[in-house]
Amino acid sequence: MLTAESLACRRGRRLVFRDLSFALDAGDLLLVTGRNGCGKSSLLRVLAGFLLPMQGTISWQNEPVMDRALHAERLHYLGHLDAAKPELTVAEMCDYWRTLRRAPRVPGRQFLEPFGLADLAQRRIRYLSAGQKRRLALTRLTLDDAPLWLLDEPTSSLDRKSEGLLAGLVAQHRAKGGVAIIATHHTKGFDGAKYLALDGTDGGENA
Repeated sequence: MLTAESLACRRGRRLVFRDLSFALDAGDLLLVTGRNGCGKSSLLRVLAGFLLPMQGTISWQNEPVMDRALHAERLHYLGHLDAAKPELTVAEMCDYWRTLRRAPRVPGRQFLEPFGLADLAQRRIRYLSAGQKRRLALTRLTLDDAPLWLLDEPTSSLDRKSEGLLAGLVAQHRAKGGVAIIATHHTKGFDGAKYLALDGTDGGENA
């Protein structure tokens, strides 16, 4: 479903990675690992279309990704920041995300229940803990059936119970034929994954 061929990325004067290739089929999970600064986040941003690669191509179902707006509709991207407005309530933030994705409305508690946030629906985001904010950000993954998930350190600030909930959500996504790429330092709990180890300017081991 997703293929990357000979990708290279430069940020400023620094070559972050080069000659990076992999191919993922329906149901695949790719865990991208490596030390801080090796290019994990840059790779996800390139795959999302936020950064243009210095060279190389990205294809979806054997067609080169040319229309970035169309590509954005097929993916969920979760970065380091939770992208939640502190002055809004949890419920208002969810409504905002639903509007952006043109997703159907569902009862608020039903939407928030998977990550244990139903009782916090009317709380302003500024008063949430770091873990609660991360769990709120993860609820975006349940908005619709976007086939491609790009997740940057999604377990950051999560406790073990929430890590298990995320792993279950990823497993459900894969069972429906979805593809997920996760940049992470914590690989436990993700069964049957492929691995891509980045080490700096040389890219990494191809998956």
